Amino acid sequence: MIALLIPATLMAQSKKKKKQLLLEEQKANSTLVNNLKSHVQYLADDKLEGRRTGTKGEQLAMEYLVKQYTDLNIEPKGTNGYVQEFEINEGKQVTENSFLKVNGKPLKLNEDFFPLAFCSNKKVKGAPAMALSERSQPWFFDLKEELEANKENIHFDVEAVIKKQLETVAKKGATALFVYNSTKLTDNVLFNKNDKSPLGEIPVIYITADGCKKYFHDHSATLEIELNINMEENKRTARNVVAFINNSAPATVILGAHYDHLGYGDDKNALDTAHQIHNGADDNASGTAALLELAKMLKQSSPKNNNYLIIHFSGEELGLFGSKYWVEHPSMNITPNYMLNMDMVGRYDTSHKLTIGGYGTSPTWGEVFSANPSKSLITKFDSSGSGPSDHATFYRSNIPVLFFFTGSHPDYHKATDDWEKINYEGEKDIVKYIYQLLQATDSKGKLAFTKTAEQQMGRVKMSVTLGVIPDYGYTGTGMRIDGVSPGKLAERTGLKAGDVLLQLGEYKFVDVMSYMQALGKFKKGDKTKLKIKRGEEEKEFDIEF
Repeated sequence: MIALLIPATLMAQSKKKKKQLLLEEQKANSTLVNNLKSHVQYLADDKLEGRRTGTKGEQLAMEYLVKQYTDLNIEPKGTNGYVQEFEINEGKQVTENSFLKVNGKPLKLNEDFFPLAFCSNKKVKGAPAMALSERSQPWFFDLKEELEANKENIHFDVEAVIKKQLETVAKKGATALFVYNSTKLTDNVLFNKNDKSPLGEIPVIYITADGCKKYFHDHSATLEIELNINMEENKRTARNVVAFINNSAPATVILGAHYDHLGYGDDKNALDTAHQIHNGADDNASGTAALLELAKMLKQSSPKNNNYLIIHFSGEELGLFGSKYWVEHPSMNITPNYMLNMDMVGRYDTSHKLTIGGYGTSPTWGEVFSANPSKSLITKFDSSGSGPSDHATFYRSNIPVLFFFTGSHPDYHKATDDWEKINYEGEKDIVKYIYQLLQATDSKGKLAFTKTAEQQMGRVKMSVTLGVIPDYGYTGTGMRIDGVSPGKLAERTGLKAGDVLLQLGEYKFVDVMSYMQALGKFKKGDKTKLKIKRGEEEKEFDIEF
């Protein structure tokens, strides 16, 4: 009888232990779900006003993150405690109180007119006729003769011509200079927000073809003109939040998520037009919450063959500013192993599966995922290491990456992206799966890096492309590139990261936006010349789209 009782007792104890473990797991899952919800509710609350980079709302979010890591007793690794500040200089911007009225009718900025970057900040009233040049009145300057005389002159500088004319007419008593082009020739007059040249003595305004047609078609008529121009350099202070789990290991895994969002849509990156708070619950309070809870799990029980650097990036919505700043100005010296990024991980369901990008950035990922399939998540894989989120910055530094993303949805970049729409149970499973992957990868040592095809960033589809990755933080004239896509035109042409693109054919450009406008002038099969600056040397390439 005694011999029979022993197995029965052991079975009972085993069942009791399994039940206890199950209860503990259920409790841990419930706690994780509640924590994720609590983080997202705070970060996506109206009082943070959409966490726009460089605002009070971003600062409140930063303070929340700092408190979380302080309470967790995870080591700070910013440049000032947990915080790494960086400046975003968006160059000159025309303020809201600027205007141009003709005969009492307001003209539309950028559609009908725009000031040039060396325009002085002044108010002007006058009653000129375009055909006359009178003292104490605005004067007009048609670019026609200069453009026709310099059609074949590849060194023609329209800006220098305008500056010279501006100086001349100011000495003769003009109160403003209005520049226009009565020909069909490309004039390349652009607003260069990064222009650092001295301001002119009087305002200088470019009138577009549409503006001329609507308001300046009668050269003999007397026009009642009222002008007020005010331009300011737009600078913001943004903040990354950086924490570190030190296992005294030779290599460090970087875990990241951006915490900024769109605010009221002031940066023109919202997909709705209403001036509302964009709370960004999925984008990216969800990833921020996931990173907080992942850090907590690693603090409690961390795989020991890697250290863990945890970075909450700001400025992502403006063009990956925070991750780019950290890579260029690391807040601590590390040997990076790989980088995992979580951006929009809050809408998991059967239609919004978990997409894992960066699968092709290391041969190790295939082994890891084959041996560790998720039991609760439907996953799909994307090979590319690039894409419109912060992992792309690390990929371009030859670091293997993974990108976790549950897909876009109708609330993306809209004021309707709110906390109650998040699938917290699904996000809980994602956090646990990432932790499982960290454990599975821990014994693999330093991962080898592999280049992959790069996605083109941005939502605008063009009929042709060079295959370059813009550097959105560049504050010089032209468009500097961060990288080129394998096999695309830019790589075949010989372009390199750091090149500054200046001109396509007859079209010059001064920034990313004017580059896109120039690119839109071409179609497949067109041949043209591309002018770039590499270091101090200008180069020209023959290209065919």
